[in-house]
Amino acid sequence: MKLYAILRRNGWKTPEDVHAAADRSKKVGEEMPNQVRWIRTYVMAEADGTLGSVCIYEAASPEAVRDHAKRAELGVSEIRPITGSLIVRADPTA
Repeated sequence: MKLYAILRRNGWKTPEDVHAAADRSKKVGEEMPNQVRWIRTYVMAEADGTLGSVCIYEAASPEAVRDHAKRAELGVSEIRPITGSLIVRADPTA
């Protein structure tokens, strides 16, 4: 599997909507463990007041990412392959 960044723009209105989407995503991911594996998500504020996200997934292909999103009722604005990473420090804890 390869790493992908998935951009989801203007996907949710509230943090509760994001958590409901995460629950659906986990459930669908468990149904297709050899196709997609959710690594992490960063939720971001959009200019119009909605919430978007950047998600990092391991996946067999972009098509597997799209299939997962469709089954989990998640939008996909863009899928980009990740070619490398630089970790300067761990994500801060809230």
